[in-house]
Amino acid sequence: MRHEDRAKFVRLATKRVTNALKSIQLVGNLSNRSNYDYTEEDVQKIFRALQEELNSCRRKFELATKRQSGTQFTLD
Repeated sequence: MRHEDRAKFVRLATKRVTNALKSIQLVGNLSNRSNYDYTEEDVQKIFRALQEELNSCRRKFELATKRQSGTQFTLD
């Protein structure tokens, strides 16, 4: 891996994960019952959507790793 690729990954991952964490914290702020009215079904839908997106993201990383370390085929 080139040093530039690693530096770019670290820079972008830091910024994007920080932004994602801030957004999740904002979702958590919706739990204040004195300001918002919601049902348990609403809460389940929120967490299901977040979990599905996290699962999808993890699968992308796992597939990328498998492609890199995949079995090489040769006719030698």
